[in-house]
Amino acid sequence: MKTYFIFVSVFILFAVPKSVSATNKGYEVVSKLTKEDIALYAKEVNGLYRDFKIHFKGEVYARPFWLSVANNPTYAPIIYYEDINKDKKKELIIILNKGYGTGVLQEEVYVYRYTNGLIDVIVDNPLAIIYKNVKTKLTTEKAEIILGDKVSIIDTKSIEPSHLFEDIGFGSIIEYEVINKNLMVRVSCQITPAMSVGDIIITYEYRDKMYQAEAIEFITDINKNPFYGPVKD
Repeated sequence: MKTYFIFVSVFILFAVPKSVSATNKGYEVVSKLTKEDIALYAKEVNGLYRDFKIHFKGEVYARPFWLSVANNPTYAPIIYYEDINKDKKKELIIILNKGYGTGVLQEEVYVYRYTNGLIDVIVDNPLAIIYKNVKTKLTTEKAEIILGDKVSIIDTKSIEPSHLFEDIGFGSIIEYEVINKNLMVRVSCQITPAMSVGDIIITYEYRDKMYQAEAIEFITDINKNPFYGPVKD
């Protein structure tokens, strides 16, 4: 449930197998999957987790430049270990939260496959996907979202005109989850600093050596939004 650049390079994280006790002085466990022998360690500094280490099945991978909020368990780092690309091998997915507040939720996702070490696989930026595929228009009468051949219109007449943005904004809320073994992201469609007219939901697939959009939906009904629980008919 984040200017952007898309890199198409794939690299192997530096791994040094060491004993846990020797590598974790000053660190704390911030997330773990005990049964899978996977844990995420970090140092807490001024309300942020920094200088991360991934302990993956006896190997240690340093991620010194990662950041995640540390002062709220609700937004703690999340680890998934699931087959999200249908190759019958599990991938490691780590979600970090870089900030939250009223109308704000900033998450980042990292995906790894394992071949003689963890290999970072690029996930296409959701904002780039939206700007390529979604057209919008916002006036004092309506908000309009065009996705493919589907046009969605939301009435805005009841909203104070001075509160409205010039156009529908994306990026204040970016939330990732693995749902039914699919990597997905929710991006809110903001028309004021505190008001959204719905969410863009992107489902990723592994294609051309990276995770790209397989499906894009605009959803206004939370009962049909997978990020708010089981979808109701």
